[in-house]
Amino acid sequence: MANVTWVLDPTHSEIEFKVRHMMISNVKGNFGSFEATILGPDFTSASVEASIATASIQTNNTDRDQHLKSSDFFDAEQFPAILFKSKKMTALSANEYQLIGDLSIKGISREVSLEVQYAGVNKDPWGNEKAGFALEGKINRKDWGLNWNAALETGGVLVSDEVKISGELQFVKKEQ
Repeated sequence: MANVTWVLDPTHSEIEFKVRHMMISNVKGNFGSFEATILGPDFTSASVEASIATASIQTNNTDRDQHLKSSDFFDAEQFPAILFKSKKMTALSANEYQLIGDLSIKGISREVSLEVQYAGVNKDPWGNEKAGFALEGKINRKDWGLNWNAALETGGVLVSDEVKISGELQFVKKEQ
């Protein structure tokens, strides 16, 4: 079976994150600029690569966004991209997978596991074949040197270490 290339449709895709703030609520954000490619004869044996523009982080607060782009967090000037490269995709059921790969942030690579739901393939009104996926995962931000924090007067910290990641991704089949 020949390899098939699927490229991200950015207008129908999003990558979001959620972090506990002050131990009482969550702050959500997203990355506005990213790309990804799936290459393989089928999704379970395919390789997945993604690149996220670090400076495209958005949390609906300009001061917070600038802080996240600074050396306290992502250091977007020195590290302009967050990278992901898959190692293995395992089918857990007909539409559920475990995707394991290396996530690189600030030049540090660590293996992560993501839960992926495959929503299927369909053709759009212009004849393009598209595939849809949803993903979820959790990381500890300190594993990538995102260490900044502040202690709270009442105990605890301002920003939790755990970051929840989610994505709704649509890919278009590239003609060979």
